[in-house]
Amino acid sequence: MTRLKICGLFREEDIGYANEVHPEYAGFVFARSKRQVSRENAKELRKLLDPSIATVGVFVDEEIERILEILSDETISMVQLHGHEDEEYISRLREKTDAVIIKAVRPVSREDVRNAESSTADYILFDSGAGTGKTFDWSILEGFSREYFLAGGLNSGNIRDAMEAINPFAVDLSSGVETDGLKDLEKMKKIRRMVSNG
Repeated sequence: MTRLKICGLFREEDIGYANEVHPEYAGFVFARSKRQVSRENAKELRKLLDPSIATVGVFVDEEIERILEILSDETISMVQLHGHEDEEYISRLREKTDAVIIKAVRPVSREDVRNAESSTADYILFDSGAGTGKTFDWSILEGFSREYFLAGGLNSGNIRDAMEAINPFAVDLSSGVETDGLKDLEKMKKIRRMVSNG
């Protein structure tokens, strides 16, 4: 079964929606973004979130010590690296935490996809770019042998196509479940039904 990640939660209402919809993963964005949360804000939001929902912290070229601080609060249990973090960076982070690491990759060619095969991150997240709201050519992922998250422009109009075409381990949505820049409960419910029903 495809899993669901809802990213960019930053309000108490978002947490309430997530508790109702129950995605497998909830994302807090610590990088510069309109959905950015502070460590303190995320910590309070985590307390309100169903503990069975895994929390993912999204970082862009962040100091490793800051990531470790947020992990130590148990605000997040997974780390998503969305910048230029290389294998050396992942190795240094891995030395200091057992947290699951997701590395975001923007695949432009099949070579990008092949290179992602050898990443030491636990999962790859294929995305069209940082919050562009646009999809990419999913066919270049054909033959990728690892479990991966699919992001970038997913919404109720195309998510079934994505699942049927490439069967990702998980789908990751943010703007695709929003109206006017804010999470929309009805859109979240619709996506949850579609993902659950395959």
